[in-house]
Amino acid sequence: MTTIKELMSLKGRRALITGAAGGLGHMMADTLAELGADLVLVDMPDSNLAALKDSLVRKWPVKIQNWYCDLERRGHRRDLVHFMRSESKDLHILINNAAFVGSSGLEGWAVPFEDQSVDTWRRALEINLTAVFELCQGLAPLMRATGNASIINIASIYGQYGPDWDLYKGTSMSNPAAYGASKGGLLQFSRWLATTIAPQVRVNAISPGGIFRNQPDSFVSSYTTRTPLKRMAVENDIKGVVAYLASDMSAYVTGQNISVDGGWGVW
Repeated sequence: MTTIKELMSLKGRRALITGAAGGLGHMMADTLAELGADLVLVDMPDSNLAALKDSLVRKWPVKIQNWYCDLERRGHRRDLVHFMRSESKDLHILINNAAFVGSSGLEGWAVPFEDQSVDTWRRALEINLTAVFELCQGLAPLMRATGNASIINIASIYGQYGPDWDLYKGTSMSNPAAYGASKGGLLQFSRWLATTIAPQVRVNAISPGGIFRNQPDSFVSSYTTRTPLKRMAVENDIKGVVAYLASDMSAYVTGQNISVDGGWGVW
């Protein structure tokens, strides 16, 4: 009988994480490195991937490569796919984490609905959905070749539910239409892809609830009151489900969305 420790081990496997320099990306990289996976860390050209790599190699005996990529640019995405495929190495885990989020500083984004711009809508769908499609499509041959690969798409509770606007009263925060629409599309794409590239590749999604990022006190208080576990999430709350979906702990799980939301969706 296989032990839990054996099921969790990622030694000899290779993972690519987009948006690796952010809070969630950093946590995911640390999690997979702890389990033994070699990493390809992807983020914007102005991101500090070098510091992340240095911190990880000091902690874990794994190989790490950095790749700077603006996922909004199709040429950059194609360069990343070409780099991965030209190395002729396996890819066992792909985590599509990079996204425009509610706090992204885009013009015509976190503003009243009437002021949200079509150009920014298009930009959000390009990053949050189209880039995921193209990376999955381009990297699928590498992942199929392993016979036991896992794609994890990072969605959101707002891909499933509409926003509660009372939470935002008295703050400058907002919940752009394109964010929820793109994350809802990502969930459906995950289900579609799970039936398309099986059995060699499993495809699942994670929908985090609100993560504490020093939001205004009024927002935190309202969010906490509305959540059964009475707090916002922190990055470590996502750690276990990432380890589960990346490893053989979930070897018979595909096409699923796991909400890590403190019970937000139960009401």
